Amino acid sequence: MNPAAAVAAAVATTTTTPPSSSPQTLLSLITNLLSVLLLSSLTAKSFTGRWQTIHSKLTSLSSSVSSFSSSPHWSENPLIHSLLPSLLSTLHRLSSLSDLCSLSDFSGGKLHMQSDLDMASASLSHSLHDLDLLLRSGVLHQSNAIVLSQPGPCSSKQDLVFFIRDLFTRLQIGGIEFKNKALESLLHLLDRDEKSASLVAKEGNIGYLIHLLDFNHNKSIREHATTAVSVLASENDESRKCVFEEGGLGPLLRILDTGSMPMKEKASAAVEAITADPENSWAVSAYGGVSVLIEACRSGSVVTQSHAVGAIRNVAYVEEIKNSLAEEGAVPVLIQLLVSGTSSTQAKAANCISLLASSGEYFRALIVQQRGVQRLMVLIQEVSNPITSEHVLRAISSLSGFDSSTRILSSSTAFITKLGEFIKHGNVLLQQISASLLASLSISDGNKRAIGDCMGSLVKLMESPKPVGLQESAAEALSSLLTVRSNRKEFVRDEKSVMRLVQMLDPKNEVVQCKIFPVMVVAAVVGGGTSQGCRKRLMAAGVHHHLQRLSEMNVAGANKALQRLSGNRLINTIFSRRTWRE
Repeated sequence: MNPAAAVAAAVATTTTTPPSSSPQTLLSLITNLLSVLLLSSLTAKSFTGRWQTIHSKLTSLSSSVSSFSSSPHWSENPLIHSLLPSLLSTLHRLSSLSDLCSLSDFSGGKLHMQSDLDMASASLSHSLHDLDLLLRSGVLHQSNAIVLSQPGPCSSKQDLVFFIRDLFTRLQIGGIEFKNKALESLLHLLDRDEKSASLVAKEGNIGYLIHLLDFNHNKSIREHATTAVSVLASENDESRKCVFEEGGLGPLLRILDTGSMPMKEKASAAVEAITADPENSWAVSAYGGVSVLIEACRSGSVVTQSHAVGAIRNVAYVEEIKNSLAEEGAVPVLIQLLVSGTSSTQAKAANCISLLASSGEYFRALIVQQRGVQRLMVLIQEVSNPITSEHVLRAISSLSGFDSSTRILSSSTAFITKLGEFIKHGNVLLQQISASLLASLSISDGNKRAIGDCMGSLVKLMESPKPVGLQESAAEALSSLLTVRSNRKEFVRDEKSVMRLVQMLDPKNEVVQCKIFPVMVVAAVVGGGTSQGCRKRLMAAGVHHHLQRLSEMNVAGANKALQRLSGNRLINTIFSRRTWRE
């Protein structure tokens, strides 16, 4: 029988096959038709170049069919039930085209035939790809591939690996229903077991999962895929790195720009997580994501706003992106979030403003122009979270260098009182920033009296060697408060504070190695017309003795403080002789 006749006979046999035939029957028909097409593709008289390409694909297909049919459980896999009819249909089409190309003097439309051959060849490639996925996944060798049963809590790693591979195989090969069910199973696995994210990143095709975020796919598939990618990006470093390296940031930003509200919320969470890694932050600018994030802060849901401002905070560390933030109008949007955002959003916005304010004069001017200082002062009264308070205070501290800001801050009794509260009850970072602000602001005597009860806390802070700069800030803040007469009197009445000050003056005390700071406080107590009673209390406590030793050691300010404490040269001489005799 010549090839054309063989093809015709094969077609006649297969075309009578009902679509509901068993997998075994379909496989038998495919095998028979393949053997005939392998021969006819070599003997085609027209379009021989295209038929050579098709012959190569048919050879590969024959090998794949042979491989999967040798698997003991191949017929149990539901994907086969959809693959085989599609493959058989493609072979039918090829057999018809083969018959038309069996003569050298092809008389039909050549362009039309070329198009038909190309489409049939593409369908063949698609079938080959799907079969290759099935074979590489190993799911055809498992008897439980019929149903996507979730592995139990005690399942072995091998069972989880098989489940994930089977799941992604269905995801890539199946239709909409298969894909949705596979994604639902994936989400259930990720939700149930946090550790599964790393295994999914390692064993699954994350690149294909990200491909499903494309707008050309079914809406429910895109929604499920977005959720899955968001979970993977947020779960741990390993899965987050995989999402980024597979190109997930760009599609996520597109969804954040034009997706539905639920998808935007998931996408924003993923973008925030990805940009938390400094090595990934730069890519936001490459994808044009700065304007997308700013718009999400401006008009997104409260959830989207929180994640988007978090992402902006993450990328604000990148110098090149800072300029883009200014150009795209991020500052007024961030300041607005200080007022209208949720507590989480406010915290991240305050952090971001703090970063920008500390980065240079240009950003500080922008923030001040947008009434950022006033917004921050309102927020510091409302928040209870110490981390948020720290970000707000850092931002205020950076902005306090402007004359207009200094006037606003110095004249606010509520703000000064809040600083006093932080010094008494805040964590060490809040205490340091508050002390630094008190030292730098021009505070009225009335406000200094109002926060006089924090002087004892400032003395305690002077004993703390860490963080660096705390002792100096505390000493300067305390010296500022001691310019008020009533505060000086109150200070010397506090025996504990005075004794701490004496201990810090002791040259043998190594906790406070820089003696300039306690000397500064003594100078503040005895300066400005201090009463004789204040001097007597300090002398009785032993301040004079230590000051004299420090003066001999040439500690800056010690000699002047000693003279003020002594009051006159006669007293100074008496104490000097007494010390010498001792």
